[in-house]
Amino acid sequence: MSDIIEALNKLEKEKGISKQVMIDSIEKAIVSACEKDFGKDAVKVVMDPETGEIKVTAPKQVVDEINDPNTDILIEDAKHIDPDCELDDFVECEIKTMDFGRIAAQKARGIILQNIKENERKAVYDYFKERERTIMTGIVQRRVGYNLSVNLDDKTETTVFSKEMIPGERYRAGDRIKLYIVKVSETPKGGLRINTSRTHPEFVKKLFEKEVAEVEDGTVEIMSISREPGSRTKIAVWSNDPDVDPVGACLGLNSARINNIVTELNDEKIDVIVWDEDPAIFIENALRPSPVVSVEVDEDERVARVIVPDDKLSLAIGKEGQNARLAARLTDYKIDIKSESQADDDAYYVDDDFEYMDDDEEEQGSITEEEVNAAIEEVESEAEEAATADNTEESDSE
Repeated sequence: MSDIIEALNKLEKEKGISKQVMIDSIEKAIVSACEKDFGKDAVKVVMDPETGEIKVTAPKQVVDEINDPNTDILIEDAKHIDPDCELDDFVECEIKTMDFGRIAAQKARGIILQNIKENERKAVYDYFKERERTIMTGIVQRRVGYNLSVNLDDKTETTVFSKEMIPGERYRAGDRIKLYIVKVSETPKGGLRINTSRTHPEFVKKLFEKEVAEVEDGTVEIMSISREPGSRTKIAVWSNDPDVDPVGACLGLNSARINNIVTELNDEKIDVIVWDEDPAIFIENALRPSPVVSVEVDEDERVARVIVPDDKLSLAIGKEGQNARLAARLTDYKIDIKSESQADDDAYYVDDDFEYMDDDEEEQGSITEEEVNAAIEEVESEAEEAATADNTEESDSE
């Protein structure tokens, strides 16, 4: 029996399956194997966790004549177990393992193997479930179309889809790759699905936690992140310690900390700005590197009207509207941006569709009601003059 305990100890060490869980599985397997002869849940099974000895008992009815040896026991034999027993009482009788027979033994073995597989699968699931929303390092196995097959441990692989990869980065078989574990779930068939990403905003947050000690210990908090993978990220930080500069902590000495993160993100630009509970100040910070003249905030509608210097309008908006778009996502405000000279006009930039319009374009693209009425009056006047001229010509000819 010690061989069984040795095997269970080995399973616990190599596969992470609890020894006690396996002992419970073996006990249940033997109970199941005895159902045909003794009835469902009729027997009790106890396995010694040190020696591996298995003791199986079943209740038998005390009788003076045996009809079924599996359920009946003669009174003279029952007296050896319980001297005070009487006819029709039940006594717990030990059942020898050899009495199970070949079929029962095979059934028990099959159930044990099934439980080993289920517990091994559960151990793997629990291992990765605990690492959900963290970063793990895997090894690229091969390319599958535009996707990557990545080995997370000796027996677990996951597929990293192309849309979850940072644009422009390339990996080959054998390369190490850091992945953000988005979600771990079980498939309907009992398999394991691990969703990973390098484009998720939380990937950037976890990189800062690993690289910046002040973020990891909670001195500096990351309040919000907006990201366009492979291009640019804005991250808002706040310090719980007035003596700690949150931006400086994230940058590090000579920008060493943030440079390590930028390298991991395939040279993606990162703007670290200070979060503020005042939305106007927060929005002003979010639009950096552009300076801001003024910010008017409607907190109920979550709309902000921002005025910037004339020569900084394009900087505030950013290439293809990127700076304004990221700032809007970071602050969760709709942001309207105008230059100082446009502040009293109808020209505007709105983060919704990121389309800038100036006065000239509006004049070329629309006609007012006054202009339409003036044009009609002009046409009618010209027609009236022409009619008068025709009447004059007819009078002269007569």
